[in-house]
Amino acid sequence: MPLTENTLPTFPELIVRHMNSEHRIVIIGGGFGGLYAAKTLRHAPAHVTIIDRRNFHLFQPLLYQVATGGLSPGDIASPIRAVLKRHKNTRVLLGEVTTIDLARTLVHLADGVDVPFDSLIVSAGVSHDYFSHPEWATLAPGLKSVEDAIEIRRRIFVAFEKAEREEEPGPRQAWLTFVVVGGGPTGVELAGAIGEIANETLKRDFRVINPHDARICLVEGNDRVLSTYPPLLSNKAERSLRRLGVTVMTGALVTSVDPSGVTISSHGEAKRIESKTVLWAAGVRASSLGRLLVGSSSELLDRAGRIKVQPDLSVPGHPNVFVIGDLATYPHQSGQPLPGLAPVAMQQGRYVARLISRRLQGRPISKPFHYFDRGTMATIGRAAAVATIGPLRLWGYPAWLSWLFIHLMYLVEFDNRLLVLTQWAWNYFTRNRGARLITFEHRPDRPD
Repeated sequence: MPLTENTLPTFPELIVRHMNSEHRIVIIGGGFGGLYAAKTLRHAPAHVTIIDRRNFHLFQPLLYQVATGGLSPGDIASPIRAVLKRHKNTRVLLGEVTTIDLARTLVHLADGVDVPFDSLIVSAGVSHDYFSHPEWATLAPGLKSVEDAIEIRRRIFVAFEKAEREEEPGPRQAWLTFVVVGGGPTGVELAGAIGEIANETLKRDFRVINPHDARICLVEGNDRVLSTYPPLLSNKAERSLRRLGVTVMTGALVTSVDPSGVTISSHGEAKRIESKTVLWAAGVRASSLGRLLVGSSSELLDRAGRIKVQPDLSVPGHPNVFVIGDLATYPHQSGQPLPGLAPVAMQQGRYVARLISRRLQGRPISKPFHYFDRGTMATIGRAAAVATIGPLRLWGYPAWLSWLFIHLMYLVEFDNRLLVLTQWAWNYFTRNRGARLITFEHRPDRPD
């Protein structure tokens, strides 16, 4: 007998019967929250389906190293099927979610397939926010995906190549000027890495230009970089950036972006920066799935489009639908939303998975979600970082070692840890970045 009117024609009959006899848990998104939820549900008496439009889990905290040639994409990505291959109750689907029908408990995919659920976990993440200027997206790429990282890597290293061939001083300096918009962890890490590239990696590679002449500008609207960190660590980070040749411009807002550069407003004055390479790390916008979930109930969304979840991370009015990770805003613990960090998503994924498992066993969890803060950190180039771990405030080499260890441990698979550790050791001793590839999108009219 069909499960619903929307039978899944692509599912084998055996799996449909299996799903019909067990609780069906659908997870949207194979990021930190979704993957950790799926791993925690390994022994749950349920059929788990995880849906993602990519076939791999991406370790986003190290994505900036792909964008700056320090690592290759495969070093920080793991196929979702490989990670969950021993989870016999879990099915992985490659697909893009277009609609979520809460009334009929169906997830609609772009290829026309409908996936039914009894419990739904949405961990769709966020994208870039250009503050009502979507036309800036092509001029100033952000950093959220492998494709973004490869494009940024292409732009950075093409800029040095163009400068080498440019005869006029003005245009040459424009190619050697890099503007990073946003002084959060991503912006700080990008700016620091570009400083290392200019001062160390490429210092002997060119004959006409001196890469050390590169100008790197970090533009931040607040009065200090890393504004969510203690002021002491913000000051330490800014000093580290300046040692790498980065010009830190705080209290500055971008008012326009064009192919030749950016215009900023700083302390009431308009300033122009001629630059051929502008990179965006200034804001995030929640996935459109948030609006699909709440419909016309816009009061359930914050300004970034994130869903205001209940203390158990469920959507108000839908106790079987949960939102975790960057798509959720959770003010119940401290009065302020939790930060958009990987550990938050991991802990939320585990919490929801355990909550559903205990419900199925007749032992519901009554305690609300509580985030255990193990600390936040950001790296600023070689042997320099800042970190807050509980009451500890670390900077410099100790913070950098802590950053290395924690990021290695958070990588999903052992072989990724080994690859990244080996590459980091080589880069540290040789000051080289082995993944400095300039790639172009294939066009039929251009032979490879």
